[in-house]
Order: sequence, then structure tokens, then C-alpha cells
Amino acid sequence: MSADVDVNQPWLDAVRFDERGLVTAIAQDDATGRILMVAWMNREALQETADTRYATYFSRSRNRLWRKGEESGHRQRVHAIRLDCDGDVIILRITQEGGIACHTGRESCFFHELQVSDAGEPRWAPVDPVIKDPSVIYRK
Repeated sequence: MSADVDVNQPWLDAVRFDERGLVTAIAQDDATGRILMVAWMNREALQETADTRYATYFSRSRNRLWRKGEESGHRQRVHAIRLDCDGDVIILRITQEGGIACHTGRESCFFHELQVSDAGEPRWAPVDPVIKDPSVIYRK
């Protein structure tokens, strides 16, 4: 059984960008395998990431390229770029400079865990520590 990705076409053409020209990008710690964040890439961001080996995303809120760490200094050095079998999700195996991927000052954006309270109610609880206060990271 063959994969849906046609490896004989130019590499960027094999990526299935959505109707907005975006593809989901997952940043995964190269050493631990922990998922640090999920973002979006357009064709230009993916090309720049491949060229520079530093993560560049497309910010939907800013409607522009977002070079991870451009404000915080917490860049992501890319070791590998992987494409899923359908061609619509990218995984970046990265080293997170400064150990902080999340704008909240945590290692990962996935710091909420579903827990059950003493009353039996499910709730989201932050379970990872803040490494650095965001007001210090993002001084204007």
C-alpha cells in the first residue's frame, strides 16, 4: 500500500494546504518527544523553515509570517521536518532555545490537564510551572 503523498513531485507541492493556504504544524521536542505547540504554516513559512532550519509560522491573528522567538528570543532550531501520510500535517522536530515554547512562559502550550475535582466534576488544571514571567519575556 502506498502513501498518499507523491514523493516524485516538488516537495512543497506534496503538501496539502487548506483553502486558506495553511497547513497544521506541530513542534515536537527532538530529545524528549514532548509536543510543545501547534501552529500554522503557509508555503512561504515552510520554505523559510526548510532554508534557515529555524521555525517560521504563519500568524493568523497578525496575518503575517511569525519567526518563532522574534519577540521572546525563544527560537526553535529545526532538526527534521516530517509530513504525514495525507500530506496535511507537518511535524517539526526541534530544540527549543531557552526551554520556553509557550507565550505563558511554560515549556509547552499543553499545560492544562483534565482532572476530576473532589466533587466529581471534570475541570482543566494547569500542571506545568511557569519558567519565566511573560511580562519579563515580552517587555515593550
